[in-house]
Amino acid sequence: MPPVFAHGALRLYLLALLESGPKHGYELIKALSERFGGTYSPSAGTIYPRLGKLEEEGLVATESAGRRTNYRITEAGLAELNKRRDELAGVENDISASVRRLADNLRADIRANMRGLRADLAATAEAARSTARAADFRKVGTRQPSEGVRELKEAEMLLQAFRDDLRVELRLQASRHPLSPVTLETVRTVLDQARISIRNSLPG
Repeated sequence: MPPVFAHGALRLYLLALLESGPKHGYELIKALSERFGGTYSPSAGTIYPRLGKLEEEGLVATESAGRRTNYRITEAGLAELNKRRDELAGVENDISASVRRLADNLRADIRANMRGLRADLAATAEAARSTARAADFRKVGTRQPSEGVRELKEAEMLLQAFRDDLRVELRLQASRHPLSPVTLETVRTVLDQARISIRNSLPG
């Protein structure tokens, strides 16, 4: 796959991000991830060495902000940015092309992953139905009406616990990084398949 940034383009884009004000490393990573619509998120190992190089060149400076280190653009950095505005416009165009390419690749990966996931879920659901049928055959004539009430309450509790637990995890993740299209599509596919499997297990 072609690189996301051409040689020297990321360092220029970091200067552009810092033009609006000081930022720490995580804020820069998040800003880049949002610019790419979640299709790409640079690692700390990609960002910090380039920030260090920019600092060595006098284009950015660091300042402490509690336990974090903020990076701000210097006058020399702003002069460099202004001198390369035309090049920055080209970087923006390259980013747009990269987003489209990454999105296409991501869609292909999602389709392949979802096919495998649906097959796994269908196999699991079929195994569960077979087990349930076998249990029903053994209990013919012995089930009490109260058993259905208990099982309904247990099913509702399981659904509520699943919803609450996953909601907390998703919100926690979203507070750190934007949810990716893969995560969203996985949630949608799993829930759709679960709904189908559960309905199919219900007696007619």
